[in-house]
Amino acid sequence: MKFYRLEGDPSPRYTGYLNASHKWGLPGVEPCPTCNAEGGSAGLEYPCMDLSGLPPHELEKLSDSWPVPLKEIERLRELVRPLAPPGARLEPGARFGPVEGTGLGYFGQLFMQEPWALYMRREAFVRMEEVGVRGLQGCSIQVRFRTKHAPELLEMQMELHGQFHPDCLPPDLEPPCPTCGNESLTLPEPIILDGASLPAEPDLFRLKQGATLIVANERFVDAARRLALDGVLFQELEVR
Repeated sequence: MKFYRLEGDPSPRYTGYLNASHKWGLPGVEPCPTCNAEGGSAGLEYPCMDLSGLPPHELEKLSDSWPVPLKEIERLRELVRPLAPPGARLEPGARFGPVEGTGLGYFGQLFMQEPWALYMRREAFVRMEEVGVRGLQGCSIQVRFRTKHAPELLEMQMELHGQFHPDCLPPDLEPPCPTCGNESLTLPEPIILDGASLPAEPDLFRLKQGATLIVANERFVDAARRLALDGVLFQELEVR
């Protein structure tokens, strides 16, 4: 089985832009007393999570990304855990719920504004499922489009699977911080995936060890190419 990295197509015809953000999220964290890391992680996005049933005063806290003490992060994490999908990483900076805002320009059938977020037009999503692509989960967005022919975009919610192969990691890589869980790992170059850690399905997922990396297997890529879905490029990754 081959695996591919997804990247937005930089062609000038794709002018689509979303001035939008997720409705809720865990705030950033104040400097950790152990590793001194602060802020939050990118790529941990769960757009299908519905937090609307939580008390208003808690939703207010989950709508503010300003850093808070680690103890408050831990409290908010346990508050939202029952509403999260299995296996979700609920770290500082994780985002929940649909994106809200405005959009304009021309969008391909697939769309990536940031390397860690993937959107599909609804018709592309339906066609991918019809040809047998497995494990797709699309979430409606709440965006007002300033264009005559507004697309109906779904944001993909993806599970976390897989690891980097040790051959592409620095030999002095430090383990995650025991206090806050922060990892010093950045995306290696070149990227090599550990074949034993990769799933047979779903066909689209985030890399568990690097959540900003969106990976698809050849079933997903073959379907996208057969259906002539545009807007995203596929770069084959080495697997060992």
